[in-house]
Amino acid sequence: MKIGIDIDGVLTDISRFYLDYGAKFALENNIDEIADPNGYEIEDILNLKEGVHKEFWDKYDNYYTKAKYTREFAPEIIEKLKEKGNEIQLITARNPKSEESKSWTTDWLKENNIYYDKLIFTDKKFEYCKNNNIDLMIEDSINHILEISKIIPVICLDARYNKTCRGNNITRCYSWYDIYSKIQKMK
Repeated sequence: MKIGIDIDGVLTDISRFYLDYGAKFALENNIDEIADPNGYEIEDILNLKEGVHKEFWDKYDNYYTKAKYTREFAPEIIEKLKEKGNEIQLITARNPKSEESKSWTTDWLKENNIYYDKLIFTDKKFEYCKNNNIDLMIEDSINHILEISKIIPVICLDARYNKTCRGNNITRCYSWYDIYSKIQKMK
């Protein structure tokens, strides 16, 4: 089986990063408080004005290089999936035009012992899955989940911001061992 796996929110806990660093950024920049802890993007969580989003990422781009928010057991389960004969494709919407982003990502994956057969940078995940015969996608973004689930099964890794995501071809999971268990039952 060809398994597509998102990075941010699936291999990492970007929600935790946004809340931790968002609260710090809010305090340092006289922003009243976290506006929406269930938001998907930092601008939603802090209700940032246009342009302030860039200031946040300029200050905290260490997420891409030193993310301490690796999901527990992700490397272990990916190894188990590979041992079972699956092809692992990491499919991320991280800036596909930035060589720096690609370099940071490959370095981080290596440092965290995360195996993959292919690493794909695209903001068009639906088209990639469709055109490359991906059999299953593991994702956290509501928009990607709803779109991709029209053509293949999607495992929705549970997060504050995707609680309302439901539908045909969508299986909710709560941890990487839960993902592994549900994939074994799908086969």
